[in-house]
Amino acid sequence: MREEAVPTADLNTSVQFIKGIGVQRAKSLGKLNICTLRDLISYFPRAYEDRTLTKRISDLQPGELACVEAMVTSPPTLSRIRKGLELVKLRAVDDSGALDVTFFNQAWLKNSLKAGETYVFYGKAEGNLLRRQMANPVVEPADRREQTGRIVPVYPLTAGVSRLLLSRSIRQGLDACGDILPDILPEGVRQAYQLCHAGFAYENIHFPASPEALDLSRRRLAFEELFLFTIGLRRLRSRRDEVRTTPFEGVDMASFYAALPFTLTAAQKRCVEEALGDMRSGRPMNRLCQGDVGSGKTMVAAASVYFCVKNSRQAALMAPTEILARQHYDGLSPLLERLGVRCALLTGSMTPKTKRTLSAQLAAGEIDFIIGTHALISGGVDYQRLGLVVTDEQHRFGVGQRAALASKGDSPHMLVMSATPIPRTLALILYGDLDVSVIDELPPGRQHIGTSAVSGGYRPRLYAFLRRQVEEGRQCYVVCPEITESEDGDDGRKAVMQYAEALRAEVFPDLRVAFVHGKLKAKEKEAVMSAFAAGETDILVSTTVIEVGVDVPNATVMVVENAERFGLSQLHQLRGRVGRGIHKSYCILISDSKNEDTRQRLRVMTQTADGFKIAEEDLRLRGPGDFFGLRQHGLPGLRVADLGCDAALLKEAQAAADALLAQDGDLVSCPAVAARVSELFHQSADALN
Repeated sequence: MREEAVPTADLNTSVQFIKGIGVQRAKSLGKLNICTLRDLISYFPRAYEDRTLTKRISDLQPGELACVEAMVTSPPTLSRIRKGLELVKLRAVDDSGALDVTFFNQAWLKNSLKAGETYVFYGKAEGNLLRRQMANPVVEPADRREQTGRIVPVYPLTAGVSRLLLSRSIRQGLDACGDILPDILPEGVRQAYQLCHAGFAYENIHFPASPEALDLSRRRLAFEELFLFTIGLRRLRSRRDEVRTTPFEGVDMASFYAALPFTLTAAQKRCVEEALGDMRSGRPMNRLCQGDVGSGKTMVAAASVYFCVKNSRQAALMAPTEILARQHYDGLSPLLERLGVRCALLTGSMTPKTKRTLSAQLAAGEIDFIIGTHALISGGVDYQRLGLVVTDEQHRFGVGQRAALASKGDSPHMLVMSATPIPRTLALILYGDLDVSVIDELPPGRQHIGTSAVSGGYRPRLYAFLRRQVEEGRQCYVVCPEITESEDGDDGRKAVMQYAEALRAEVFPDLRVAFVHGKLKAKEKEAVMSAFAAGETDILVSTTVIEVGVDVPNATVMVVENAERFGLSQLHQLRGRVGRGIHKSYCILISDSKNEDTRQRLRVMTQTADGFKIAEEDLRLRGPGDFFGLRQHGLPGLRVADLGCDAALLKEAQAAADALLAQDGDLVSCPAVAARVSELFHQSADALN
């Protein structure tokens, strides 16, 4: 197929028409979600390598990364060590010494590198001061430098897309569209915040002319990202605020509080009042109730349900799994039934006849409060007067699923419960379209979970400890980062299937060991978790599928293998699986990592049980990444901005966005901004249009 030049006027042109790409390479780029010219130039690096440093061979220090300009002294040699391993070796010299270079499985270099010619080698210096070496360096002719002598971006890659191919494609893309790349930031904003032009930013984010140019371009693109994100969230909120609904009447909550077997904490009462205030306000509630594991969010939901039903409306609670839905039903229905609230459970595994019966009762208004899974939003389920929707564990549900359940009623109130503490700066982004309530205290008597970080050498003592716990009638979790071992089997990562089998056969042949992971069928997972909850399993080996799981008060030990593979917030969630009963509980983090940053992260877990402090530290040490999956929420992800270090820039971008919206709420004067915001929020397009 003949390649065509990119039409310079259209950023939506398919990448297959970019010179040097074509249909097959376009398919490879598609694995990186690069489909258009805009996608290509917006595929930003994840890191950079400074390849500007060129050293003489004699000045190389073992372990450092540097460029060396040297001449190949004799033809390279090719050795086939075994199947799958080929070595190309050569010696290169400059006026200060010699460098031995080895390439693995790059046999073509034997004929492409010529004796007597000078090349630039970039890599990590190895060997010693008497015999310097490099293994698998980047190499290119000294007179045609493309990958050295500059700051080089590092991109996430995939099979069929090399760094060089991607770099050349981006170069071609920038050449094709750089002159007409729209500068969508209003000129006044750009000048007020001293931001460079878009063309300069895109050029220097990919091909930095200097560290200073890279800083300027990154600041501009991060600002633009946060600016557009803020406008999108503000417009989501303003559309929501424009919707009116019949205000709920006040309800005497004394009967509800009197029915509780305990007194709510001050934080719980505050969150209840915030929710009830929303429902009395005349506009639909959209509130996140955020609290640490065991802080009592469910009681805030129960109070809201009682308030809703007493206003002659129905309420629904959607949980991510059947076992969690049943747990909520078993916990809430006895309390609410005593108060005259008719409760029911609806899950996907129920028979069609049962589902039809429940749906008919809902439609007739014979059920006040329905608890269930995604079955609640299926096509055949209708409500008579749905007034409140509660979703459990927000990061398991996206905007689309919330909207699907909300569409079952006439602008029902929405209450989102999350046990995942989130730093405030990230909550502003992740939940920008929601009001936020925080339960920042635990009920009295909540257990402290003893947490230790140990090396793999601790395992014999650990296994003895687990046996003692089981002999005392307790149960234990063991979490591994993988489901099955990698093909080479030597990367040190523990895998659920092999680990469980080893425990059964070699360590605890007399105990009941089971395993569960995300690739099991839903019914299989439910069966394993139900058996563990019923006390029919002593030790459960699992992936993080148990992170949001059934409440097992008898489980007292959480062991996490390869703890360095998990984020702190995830480790905190896993730790929250134990300590739910009356027995002393423990969390043991196993890691053989020698990295000091990793060791510091794990020390944080042993020093505090405050989920919000842990989340802040996780954000500071690890960066946001895709902290909980922005796209799961129907919100665009952040490609450039880093909330771990861009908090000040976020405030500036928010100030600029708010000032613009105050002057021109419909963005009539900035059609490019309006169009880009709608495009970025495509999964929430209905809310923006």
